[in-house]
Amino acid sequence: MKLLLVILLAFTCICPSFGQTDSTAVQELLAYQQELNEAYKDPEKSPLPPEKLTQFSGHTFFEIDLAYRVQARFKRTAQEPVFKMQTSTDRLPEYVKYGELTFELHGQTHILNIYQNLALRKTEQYRNHLFLPFTDQTNGHTTYGGGRYLDLTIPEGETMLLDFNKAYNPYCAYAAGYSCPIPPKENNLAVAIPAGIRFDDKK
Repeated sequence: MKLLLVILLAFTCICPSFGQTDSTAVQELLAYQQELNEAYKDPEKSPLPPEKLTQFSGHTFFEIDLAYRVQARFKRTAQEPVFKMQTSTDRLPEYVKYGELTFELHGQTHILNIYQNLALRKTEQYRNHLFLPFTDQTNGHTTYGGGRYLDLTIPEGETMLLDFNKAYNPYCAYAAGYSCPIPPKENNLAVAIPAGIRFDDKK
């Protein structure tokens, strides 16, 4: 997970704004997709094993849909206990629930928890980083069965831009041997989120 954070933070320097035009937002997302593809093609950064790296031509993404780019209400949940997040291996990294995001999508209200990794927050580079793992009704069909992730930053106010067009797969979707956080059951969305990265195990 740490390696992917390095890759992603390298091209999230353009801070999303609620005042962006649709055109600007789309251009930002296209740049995000291009940078993610380039990172996976780079042997120094890619989680892909050599036999897949030579065949990789780019990720498959859902068509950009700004309906899945929503303004969420952020609620800080202080005094949360530290817990060990389940992963695809025996590794149990320590996290704390940092807050809750409440948002409207297709006329329904949803709540997702966001988490902070205790080890990462001790570093200058990731001290403001928040982690949002989630599952939805596309998993195992058009997206990876183990869920997807979003990387966020601690907000200054009580709102946060939640853009599912930036949802990405854990490394476990591409190769064995990685230790990937499993989205907690409370972050299961009872709706389909056809946005962000799709899953094609042939790439």
